[in-house]
Amino acid sequence: MESPHAAALQAKHDGLEARLRTEMNRPSPDSAAIQAIKKQKLALKEAMVRH
Repeated sequence: MESPHAAALQAKHDGLEARLRTEMNRPSPDSAAIQAIKKQKLALKEAMVRH
C-alpha cells in the first residue's frame, strides 16, 4: 500500500516529467529550465527512495 506522502511525491515527479517533455518539445527549449526541472526530479526521486 502506498502512503499519501509517497503518492504526493510521485504526483510531483509526474508533473515535473510533463513539464520537462513540454519544455523539450518547444521550438527553442530553455536549457536552464530543463536543467532546473531535472534537478527537481532527481531530488524527488531521492526522496521517494528514502521514503
